Amino acid sequence: MPDVSVRLANSADRPLVERLWVMFGHDMSEFRGLLPAPDGTFRRDRLRAAFTDPDWAPYVVALGERPAGFAFVRGLSGTTRVLNSFFVVRGARRAGVGLRAVQEITARNPGPWEVAFQDENATAVRFWRRAATEIVGDTWTEERRPVPGRPDLPPDVWISFDAPARAGGGLPNGRA
Repeated sequence: MPDVSVRLANSADRPLVERLWVMFGHDMSEFRGLLPAPDGTFRRDRLRAAFTDPDWAPYVVALGERPAGFAFVRGLSGTTRVLNSFFVVRGARRAGVGLRAVQEITARNPGPWEVAFQDENATAVRFWRRAATEIVGDTWTEERRPVPGRPDLPPDVWISFDAPARAGGGLPNGRA
């Protein structure tokens, strides 16, 4: 298994996550036909919330000493966590990095989780079904939900599962 680490990002990590966010936006633009803003950036509301909203947590995923991706979790004060944004750089994909990161993040916050992705992103479809199965076996569910405020888009796919507590306990709300 690769040397994968997941840590809560802090304000010093924001420039790194912002650079990774552009790569994420580029990858996602394929599925929604999105173009960057005139300055070359993509929509930043989730990036901003991850670093400023106390109900969110940004994580940095690393492979050894090198950044390999990020994850944004929202719903920390509620009963259901949402893995709002998740990205692994292409050079680290298909090596177990993403799966290890998701397992670590969900273990830090046992209980109900939801993850959304697009049907047309075949790689995400396979990944999230596999990740849910690795975490909870066959006890996950899948449904399609309309994209709020975007009737022109196909519905998102949502996977829901109840992540177990890991041996030794997780970190409460991923903030310890």
